[in-house]
Amino acid sequence: MSTQHLSEQEIIRREKLAELNNLGIDAYPAPLYPVNATAAYIKENYKGEENKDQFTDVCLAGRIMSVRDMGKANFAVLQDASGRIQFYIKQDDICPGDDKTLYQTVWKKLIDIGDIIGIRGYVFTTKTGETSVHVKEFTILSKALRPLPIVKEKDGEAFDEVTDPEFRYRQRYADLIVNPGVKDVFIKRTKLINAIRTFLNEHDALEVDTPVLQSIPGGAAARPFSTHHNALDVPMYMRIANELYLKRLIVGGFEWVYEFSRNFRNEGMDRTHNPEFTVLEFYVAYKDYEWMMDTTEQMLEKAAVAVNGQPTVTVGDHEISFKAPYKRISMYDAILEHTGFNISEMDEEGIRSVCQQLGIHADAKWGKGKLIDEIFGGKCESHYIQPTFITDYPVEMSPLTKKHRSKPGLVERFELIVNGKEIANAYSELNDPIDQRDRFEDQVKLMERGDDEAMFIDYDFLRALEYGMPPTSGIGFGIDRLCMLLTNQHSIQDVLLFPMMRPEKDLD
Repeated sequence: MSTQHLSEQEIIRREKLAELNNLGIDAYPAPLYPVNATAAYIKENYKGEENKDQFTDVCLAGRIMSVRDMGKANFAVLQDASGRIQFYIKQDDICPGDDKTLYQTVWKKLIDIGDIIGIRGYVFTTKTGETSVHVKEFTILSKALRPLPIVKEKDGEAFDEVTDPEFRYRQRYADLIVNPGVKDVFIKRTKLINAIRTFLNEHDALEVDTPVLQSIPGGAAARPFSTHHNALDVPMYMRIANELYLKRLIVGGFEWVYEFSRNFRNEGMDRTHNPEFTVLEFYVAYKDYEWMMDTTEQMLEKAAVAVNGQPTVTVGDHEISFKAPYKRISMYDAILEHTGFNISEMDEEGIRSVCQQLGIHADAKWGKGKLIDEIFGGKCESHYIQPTFITDYPVEMSPLTKKHRSKPGLVERFELIVNGKEIANAYSELNDPIDQRDRFEDQVKLMERGDDEAMFIDYDFLRALEYGMPPTSGIGFGIDRLCMLLTNQHSIQDVLLFPMMRPEKDLD
């Protein structure tokens, strides 16, 4: 690599690497290193005189995070996957003979903060009461050629934290190193997914995989990413939802299927939207949306406990309880409650007039369903902080949903709103193939009016329905938004390891 774009520190580190090579020291040795302990294990289990014999030969590996130079001895901090621990390194221990090169030259001059090393020694307690490792030998495992942004710490409190989102999201690897709390968010994310998976498996649900590349982007009203399959010479789309494939499996005879799927929507980016996101969808034969609300409450309560130890979580200024049961209110009643307008009997023009009176943009190409959605999203959604099921949607908003058994013009659907945002969407699924075809054709009419989020007709799905799909209830959860809630994060980028970013310029 040319040095013309390197900083002074980067040049110096490359020079140190060359000196290590000249000394015959491999700065990137074979990966096997005999680790037998972690920082967290030592700090949690070392009891001083009580069990010091169990800690006479510990071997750790990790990254140097700080060094206090005391001449012929240093205190330093090592960070491994479990956390941080102090270690003490002394010249006469490292170099018992006359040759002091390993300490004076390698340790003091050629090792930097950020380097990954292995240390071997015994555990002791310092005069200030801090559990530490007295190093008898160390090994360079990886020389860092780029300096870390340094976070100053004192008495366990961090100063000068790295908070720049551009840096943190683009260089997540560095963010995880210097901001230890970030790792905890993603550990909790895994606990969340594991808790949900355990709940579903315990109820005999079957986890499945469905295609990411699809010939028709179905299952949701959203703009897809498009690509091209060269061998078949056909256009393809990244999936916007996995719904239609999972329902094909219900047709095929499975009674409860689920999938954690990566979905892709070619739409805007903000603190609650990323073009690539994770959704959990599951479908259950012979159940309805009322059963699904009960099941959702049970599952989310257990998930919250698994992540935080209790069903109540702090989100910003709010204490939110995931303990069942949750409030239930119909969409029309929610709109009436927060706008004063009863739109339940209005046609498209009447609802368009309400939008104008409420100051809500009403695009000419939008149909009745989209207009109602805009009213609810703009005037109602933000009021629902505690988990709330918004139920009984207008049929125009739900082309894949079964008509309500007792309320004409509505469908058996709910959305779960928490902290003012939707985190789940569920239906009593439409299984009438003729009705489904009619609603797909209505979507085509919207597409012809210019609605680029209207659904395509999936003729193969219609064929599947014609074989007969049992009465079914289905639901989709936004895992990223749910994770935001349970970890008190305010941006979806904070719960995605590698969120979408604009390409960097002049990256060499």
